[in-house]
Amino acid sequence: MRIAIVSDIHGNRTAFEAVLADLRGSSPDLVLNGGDLVHGGSGDAEVVDRVRDLGWPGVMGNTDEMLFRPQALEDFAAETPTVAPLLPAIREMAAASREALGEGRLAWLAGLPIEQIHPPVAVVHASPQSCWRAPGPEAPDADLQRVYGALGQPLVVYGHIHRSYVRTLSGMMVANSGSVSLSYDGDARAAYLLVDDGRPSIRRVAYGVEKECRLLAERRVPHAVWIAKMLRAGSFQTP
Repeated sequence: MRIAIVSDIHGNRTAFEAVLADLRGSSPDLVLNGGDLVHGGSGDAEVVDRVRDLGWPGVMGNTDEMLFRPQALEDFAAETPTVAPLLPAIREMAAASREALGEGRLAWLAGLPIEQIHPPVAVVHASPQSCWRAPGPEAPDADLQRVYGALGQPLVVYGHIHRSYVRTLSGMMVANSGSVSLSYDGDARAAYLLVDDGRPSIRRVAYGVEKECRLLAERRVPHAVWIAKMLRAGSFQTP
């Protein structure tokens, strides 16, 4: 069986369309949505509508949660002092996303589960305990096993950190799918994970970064210049 995990689209409809085209070539039997569908792109509503139409089972991401429950962002920021300089921009972007989505789409996001299990794969956005915190690629094996071992599957896939990797541990594998948008690993291309008979691999997909940057400006997405800077760099940038 071939399973694709597509995570962290962040409303980037240009990158999403490129990934959909690549999926037609890789032909998975099942596609799972790894969360963070929206916030930070030119097409929040279009992305949610398309994923719903496609019927992809999915999980809740942290940006999904902060849109239907704004207090989630405030709680995270209170525990994470490094977020404070970004809060005004994030709040403004979130308000625009809420308006674009409307109550019906927000209610749909609120109904997403924390995990999806489709043996031999388990998918979460960040961790089974939280869609806001996750270990990075440098985490010790013991930390990865502690966080993800309880899911009870040979392969656990998560998103959230926007840095793809595959790690083989004792008795299991842990993989990060990377992100369709806003890559933080220095590669501006979209990323998703393809699992073929239990073997995970990262797929990178080139897309029209400059086209998405133009759409951000045309649609007057708040902080479009900041978002465009990150899309072009393939890494996190300060506003």
